[in-house]
Amino acid sequence: MKVAVLMGGWSAERDVSLTSGRGIAQACRTLGHETIEIDMGRNVAQQLAAAAPDVVFNALHGTPGEDGTVQGLMDLLGLAYTHSGLTTSAIAIDKELTKKVLVPAGVPMPQGRLVASESLFEADPLPRPYVLKPVNEGSSVGVAIVTDESNYGHPIRRDVPGPWMEFETLLAEPFIAGKELTVAVLGDEALAVTELKPAQGFYDYDAKYTDGLTVHECPASLPPEIEAACLAHALTAHRVLGCRGTSRSDFRWDPAQGLAGLFLLEVNTQPGMTPLSLVPEQAKHRGISYEQLVQRLIDMALEQRKGGRE
Repeated sequence: MKVAVLMGGWSAERDVSLTSGRGIAQACRTLGHETIEIDMGRNVAQQLAAAAPDVVFNALHGTPGEDGTVQGLMDLLGLAYTHSGLTTSAIAIDKELTKKVLVPAGVPMPQGRLVASESLFEADPLPRPYVLKPVNEGSSVGVAIVTDESNYGHPIRRDVPGPWMEFETLLAEPFIAGKELTVAVLGDEALAVTELKPAQGFYDYDAKYTDGLTVHECPASLPPEIEAACLAHALTAHRVLGCRGTSRSDFRWDPAQGLAGLFLLEVNTQPGMTPLSLVPEQAKHRGISYEQLVQRLIDMALEQRKGGRE
């Protein structure tokens, strides 16, 4: 079939998207599909119409490719596409909206609040240590951990680099000590739990996408009840949000608190497909090759088209 791989764009995650897209395109060619690579421009509607694909593999990360914007466009164009649809994407990209949907469903998430960046220069919004993050960015873009030892100042200063220089509003959450965990869901099955062990600091953008900066332990060595809870919460989040194809849920777990110390941080509706990405790694652990993973996502997109989109 003819597959258009949509990648690139202009978000902060452009480079990661291009790496994901190129890997997907190579897999599609290996599978025998006629493959068109599209680096999304502002004329994306014309690009997609000219390609006239049987299915679009959406390899975009961040806005506007992961927030419902491109999904709505493809719905209007009548195209089959991988991953989640408009409504799911719009909710999941917004961390505060995600909490409002998932917490009532029994998924534990950190309590936090939205703060104006200007207010940070007057006082801390929460007791230190706490985390500041943009409401609708992925890949740990713009995340700052504010501790008593940090150089952000008491209070944070305007002249110190941080997300307050780029975003008018930020989400403030308590810092959860302990382990960084993640679970991929494929179709309607949670694949595994991976523990991410950065060489230093936390699992930020560089640690995610620079070879050698993070050790992936898959499957993670966890107490059985914690492993089971991670898998269950990830699957619940996938279902309640209405995710399609694949998603990845990120957790923090404080072993000192046992099960009460496990919190879901966010759900990624279009996880990376790079050589260092976690969904392909967990799929491989379950005996699914990269090419098989790509084909499954294409098949699910076409099946969804037959059943009608949201």
